[in-house]
Amino acid sequence: MKNRLRSLLPIAYLVSASVAYCADLPNILWISSEDHGPHLGCYGDEYATTPNIDAFAKKSLRYTHAISNAPVCAVARTTLISGMYAPSTGGQHMRSRVPSPEGLQFYPAYLQDAGYYTTNNSKQDYNLIDARMGWDESSSKAHWKNRPEGKPFFAIFNYTISHESQVRNKNPNPHHDPAKAPIPPYHPDTPESRSNWAQYYDRLTTIDELFQKTLDEVEEAGLMDDTIVMFFADHGSGMPRSKRYPGWSGLNVPVIVHVPEKFKHLASADYVPGGASDRLIGFIDFAPSTLSIAGVEPPEYYQGEAFMGPHQTPDPEFSFGFRGRMDERPDFCRTILDGRYVYIRNYYRHLPHGQFVAYQQKTQTTNVWFQKYKDGDLNEAQSLFWKPHPHEELFDLRNDPHEINNLAGSAEHREELIRLRKLLDAKMAEIDDLGVWPEPMLREIVLDGKSPRDELSGLFQDKPLKNSPELKLVAPVRWNSDAWKSELNYGHPVRRYWTVVQLITKGGRHYRSVESDLEKMLSEEQGVLAVAAAECIGTHTRDASLRQKSIDLLYGYAKYPNNEFILAIHAFNAMEHLKDLGHKTPAGAASLTSTHETVPDWGRAYLPDLVDRYK
Repeated sequence: MKNRLRSLLPIAYLVSASVAYCADLPNILWISSEDHGPHLGCYGDEYATTPNIDAFAKKSLRYTHAISNAPVCAVARTTLISGMYAPSTGGQHMRSRVPSPEGLQFYPAYLQDAGYYTTNNSKQDYNLIDARMGWDESSSKAHWKNRPEGKPFFAIFNYTISHESQVRNKNPNPHHDPAKAPIPPYHPDTPESRSNWAQYYDRLTTIDELFQKTLDEVEEAGLMDDTIVMFFADHGSGMPRSKRYPGWSGLNVPVIVHVPEKFKHLASADYVPGGASDRLIGFIDFAPSTLSIAGVEPPEYYQGEAFMGPHQTPDPEFSFGFRGRMDERPDFCRTILDGRYVYIRNYYRHLPHGQFVAYQQKTQTTNVWFQKYKDGDLNEAQSLFWKPHPHEELFDLRNDPHEINNLAGSAEHREELIRLRKLLDAKMAEIDDLGVWPEPMLREIVLDGKSPRDELSGLFQDKPLKNSPELKLVAPVRWNSDAWKSELNYGHPVRRYWTVVQLITKGGRHYRSVESDLEKMLSEEQGVLAVAAAECIGTHTRDASLRQKSIDLLYGYAKYPNNEFILAIHAFNAMEHLKDLGHKTPAGAASLTSTHETVPDWGRAYLPDLVDRYK
């Protein structure tokens, strides 16, 4: 991987595009829907009512191991549109809006150059800015029918009726009996859960109708024999512990592809109408696959594998997933999936997967579930979502499809754990995973108008994996007081940050041996280091005056616009964690300024949501 993307297209691309423009190109139609997993009849779900999609699947290829790479829309779409993993560009945090790497072009731009008329109807929601998008039309009125005569089209129609927000409002058209709704074992069986799940399936029935309406337009125009059609969703269901969850239930999506007879030479190697493929595919593969269908050789810097067209590759060994900040809640999780096992690594070990995200709490199931957890009215499987997650999780989907039994500590699965752990280390190093940089540090680069990838990538390349600087930045510190002191005082700023985060979890003698070093960090110029140190001290110190000093510092950093937006969010989260531990925090936090003209438009709700939660 080059340190910077090339501004000029490779000769191979120019030749390939020229040939493609003159060839008999297929139309390409994408029909996408929001916030749902493969809860469809064609995937074996007997509760679902999706006759049109089921009929489509009988003449198409259904992928059974497809993922969105990220369990939330903006990050997943950023990966899809750019052909690069979002953490590779610094765009892994929800609606973070970072400058694109030099030379990056979104895949529709390459399709335009190959002669396609490109339309998007209509959601974008990309975290990357400044790249050439390549849309001829991108609006609620965009349609392939608007193309010049004779031009092939690439068109996306995205339907939002299945979005998370739609499963919790008043349902105008109920179809499914809540009493028969399938409740996953990690959800408590409550009237709210049954109602939300039933409405979720109702929304999928509406998606099914919209899907057929979109197909009918192509059929009525006499273009079905000339059009490759793909149906997919943008990540797991909008129900809690699916969307935002970095495991299978949050990442797994339906993907169904139909290739007409005329273009069967462009189908995947395992294409059989009505069949199923267990090839591992993800959103990272959509850009190179689409270009391959169009006869365009994917650019070298795209990080996925084409699963269709002349440039398709052998089946990959694994898929890679990721989670960063979700709305107002910072996080850092990475996932490896090999078709059977799911390996999740959690870097903020003191946090649960079920952080209190205000927008998610609006769903009745989430709200009741969380209250039952606080009341102690849940079994172990239902409680896990709200408890601090361990550093590593390993799930066997064959025997545990709902990801409840963590096998990371199982001697029987030790080899699998080590294998997947190494695969994750290698992948993070390969793609220059910028998730190791705390977001406030990345924001310094972004606010300077620079691309995080252009500024930071290449730091991990061409080095033996065991010596990878990236892995060292986040690797666990082994116990001895001298090692902790050395890391806190003399290490790389990122390494120092993650050392403090580890201490938040460890506490005990580890913390006590370096309390004075942490106190010195309260005066750090790098605000995120001071915030992390204050949270660590506030969590573990026995000195009441030192705890108050730390809390006061967090209160100061939580003030906006006195401090940078994301830094204020980190400080407010830390202060709230201490409040949840029972420590007294400033009453004034409940009335801190949470709205201001300088708040980024993509994050206007985040500070108000934190303030409301604090009250």
